[in-house]
Amino acid sequence: MEPGFSPSDIDTSRPHPARMYDFYLGGKDNYPVDREAARQVLRAAPEGRDIARANRAFLQRLVRFLVGKAGIRQIIDIGTGIPGAGNVHEVAAEIAPGTRVVYADNDPIVHVHANALLTSSGSTRIVLADLREPGKILTHPKTRDLIDFSQPVALLLVAILHFIADDEDPAGLVAALRDALPPGSYLGLSHATNDFHTETAAVAAAVYNKATSSATLRSHAQIAAFFGDWDVVDPGLVQVPLWRPDGPPPGPRELRRMWIYGGVARHPG
Repeated sequence: MEPGFSPSDIDTSRPHPARMYDFYLGGKDNYPVDREAARQVLRAAPEGRDIARANRAFLQRLVRFLVGKAGIRQIIDIGTGIPGAGNVHEVAAEIAPGTRVVYADNDPIVHVHANALLTSSGSTRIVLADLREPGKILTHPKTRDLIDFSQPVALLLVAILHFIADDEDPAGLVAALRDALPPGSYLGLSHATNDFHTETAAVAAAVYNKATSSATLRSHAQIAAFFGDWDVVDPGLVQVPLWRPDGPPPGPRELRRMWIYGGVARHPG
């Protein structure tokens, strides 16, 4: 456990995005306040559960690409959420056992569950930290113990950047993380957008703004800018079901309900 952390730090009186996401995926590690907030989102946007599942499937395909074709052997996953089936380290181990994974999340409940899950693994660590503190994540002893920054690293920011408001400088936060990684590294991310089902997405975001962390929906161009000058890998920044699908792609009607983009870029050099 993190030094200074105690059970009293866990706040179950307010919903948390990680626990709401766990509810969308059918998990049980959430509280009544999380379920009520999630149900409000689903009343506004019934496709929310499908989006969460499509995003989870994207994450797993992304990890398979990174560890398989790209040959990455160390990953930093920020905003990991409640552990569930098909975690990053589990998917990675199917291809390359021993792939090193550092998870970081700002929810103490995620920290508790992840510690219980990872106690028997020598190739994973969990850091209690916020994306808004990139230096803390990068310099944390657990990160430095596992990640060799002289070798390529995959940085995952999956469904987290839309919880960083514009006035919190999300571009600067991502740049600080990108700049710490050597050539050959990768950045994979997904992000909610207002390019599709604009009114529905806006109502769902408003529920988050009222109940928990503020949600900022961004356009394709705004999201693509997080990659900086890195080389975006085919098929580019696309709706998550279209990113290297392992089955038939969804039809136009279903795609319009998938208001979330995903993609990955490689550090040139």
